[in-house]
Amino acid sequence: MDCHYYNEARCRSCTLIETPHATQIATKRAQLERLVADARPHAADLIEWLEPFVSAESGFRTKAKLVVGGTADAPTVGILDAGGRGIDLRDCPLYGPELAAAFPVVAEFITLARLVPYDLSTRAGELKNVITTVSPDGELMVRFVTRSTEPLARMRKHLPWLLGRLPNAVVVTLNILPEHKAVLEGEREIVLTERDALRMDLGQVALRARPQSFLQTNTDIARRLYAQVAQWVDEGPAATVWDLYCGVGGFALSCVGEGRAVVGVESSEQAVLAARESAHELVEAGVPGAHGVEFVAADATAWMTGRAAPDVVIVNPPRRGIGNDLAGWLESSGVRRVVYSSCNAVTLAKDLASMPSLVPVRGRLLDMFPHTEHYEAVVLLERA
Repeated sequence: MDCHYYNEARCRSCTLIETPHATQIATKRAQLERLVADARPHAADLIEWLEPFVSAESGFRTKAKLVVGGTADAPTVGILDAGGRGIDLRDCPLYGPELAAAFPVVAEFITLARLVPYDLSTRAGELKNVITTVSPDGELMVRFVTRSTEPLARMRKHLPWLLGRLPNAVVVTLNILPEHKAVLEGEREIVLTERDALRMDLGQVALRARPQSFLQTNTDIARRLYAQVAQWVDEGPAATVWDLYCGVGGFALSCVGEGRAVVGVESSEQAVLAARESAHELVEAGVPGAHGVEFVAADATAWMTGRAAPDVVIVNPPRRGIGNDLAGWLESSGVRRVVYSSCNAVTLAKDLASMPSLVPVRGRLLDMFPHTEHYEAVVLLERA
């Protein structure tokens, strides 16, 4: 992938961009296989490594998290340099045409609504970030992250202009982040449009993307990941399935089936609400087994304590992994199969070492984040 921002040394976020894409994947695959083998040396010869799911090299990101800099009259949307000055990245090749077309309009709206960019050094100004998500159908969710509600009246006043220039922006929100800290968004969200969620059609299932819900940033690879997990679940006894750290329900909803009880557990109430809406759509469509899926807002480790083990457990934890408590429960629970989806192979390997009775039998690398050192992995474990 060629990027003039990288060539001009204005942005070096894609640290592997000079490495051929095939070499990136081969290197990541070798690292993943080595980490798993080191964690489970006695089972290293038992695991079958499937061919990686390879992403497109450009235009694959469906979510843009852009820092706003400059001034209200000349805003930048992209990143900040070491001195806190804005670097505009609206032509970044990671984003597809729908997102790229939105960035200039968003910049014009910033000027029109007088959204003064936040200055890190003086801690003055309002607008910190703009977070934009595109659905497979080309619809957009645009979120403006500000220090307070000060710009709210002006944003409401000029919203018709924004929707006229950007008619595919079906969800627009104001997120409030009053603290001066290195996070992208705050807890309070004010929805400015009639709709409050995007419909993410992933083929086998349609998910709801609410403003603060987590979704994979590479929809094509996510679609293949959900299908892979569903296939593995269907290959053996699976009358009861748990999806822990379920987010908006991608794995759980992909595993719906006649006579099967599926429970998704997630700490984010907004994500659970979105998952329930997606499940209701399946019920309304008459999908067999859709009545058998349930979503619970709870801490995964606390929720499963004291419960009888299901046939299959799916875990998709954050980068820190599942931790000792959940790994210990899975090890002692008697559950026959576990599907572990991970965005951090180091913590994946650590967790596998804590579950010696669950043997990795199949695995796959997913090229979720091209041109960076990050990747996704999914492993099927079976009890010895």
